[in-house]
Amino acid sequence: MKRVEVLLLNTVLAMLTAVSSSAQTVQQPSPLRPVHTFSIVARDPATGELGVAVQSHWFSVGTICPWAEAGIGAVATQSFVDPSYGKLGLDLMRSGKSAPDALKSLLAGDDERDVRQVAMIDAQGRVAAHTGAKNISLAGHIVGKDYSVQANMMSNDKVWPAMSRAFETTKGDLAERMLAALDAAQEVGGDIRGKQSAALIVVTGKPSGKAWVDRVFDLRVDDSAEPLKELRRLVTLQRAYNHMNAGDLAVEQKNNERALTEYRAAALLVPDNAEMIYWHAVALVNMGRLDDALPLFRRVFAMDRNWVELTPRLAKAGVIPDDPKLVQRIVDAQRSN
Repeated sequence: MKRVEVLLLNTVLAMLTAVSSSAQTVQQPSPLRPVHTFSIVARDPATGELGVAVQSHWFSVGTICPWAEAGIGAVATQSFVDPSYGKLGLDLMRSGKSAPDALKSLLAGDDERDVRQVAMIDAQGRVAAHTGAKNISLAGHIVGKDYSVQANMMSNDKVWPAMSRAFETTKGDLAERMLAALDAAQEVGGDIRGKQSAALIVVTGKPSGKAWVDRVFDLRVDDSAEPLKELRRLVTLQRAYNHMNAGDLAVEQKNNERALTEYRAAALLVPDNAEMIYWHAVALVNMGRLDDALPLFRRVFAMDRNWVELTPRLAKAGVIPDDPKLVQRIVDAQRSN
């Protein structure tokens, strides 16, 4: 073992020991309620994307269960949850440890390992999972190629096998396949307590050095009667905004046709989104295609006339040409509604 790995592992174990000692000092009891239920960690071997998705009958599961970092790995920590498995697991993988070795190291320093359920996957697709002997039944996991599914406190033992089958047989990108796994879990019974929150994170395969750029999806449903349906809606909306962002980048690169392709793709996903329609129209104006833009402006103005008031401000800010006649033609589009 390299010296840097030894030092990092010792630091991690010391932190875990300190947390345990501190809890004993103030006489805080161990967690009495398991926070999380079923989840998946996965990697897309074609793109290198890494992801985590989870649903729980617990408020705001996305704040502590799913962890992911581009080019490093992904972690799901649940049951009688210890969120430090997320941060420390990524730290260890970033230092060069495989996901199985990182999980093994953290479990070795955790006196409460029997009540944990944790899964980790690294950027090379190496994956490991742990379901402690004292997880509330029904509980289990399946480790497959480039993924792990895990669940605890389920209504039956069909949940995690259903997740595995769905992930392996569903076509589409990583987000779509993970959503299919969550849906499959719910369809066969899911959490015995019901459902409340969900979350999904997908990061790129290659880190850019900007974490906010590397997150393809970072979505949470904190409290909902139908968290998976709401999560799917948000994924669709995020896909559309990803196309919009790609279109804006293409405009910056003077690739107008690519930009319009991206804007059209966004419109197909969410055809009645005023924000997207408006900025698509603005892009057309800046391409010198005012006649193509006017029908889009007309649609937006019919939805909310505040967009009419906004338009002249864009000209003053240099977002569209500061041409009074052009601005007036756009504003006049409201009159045909």
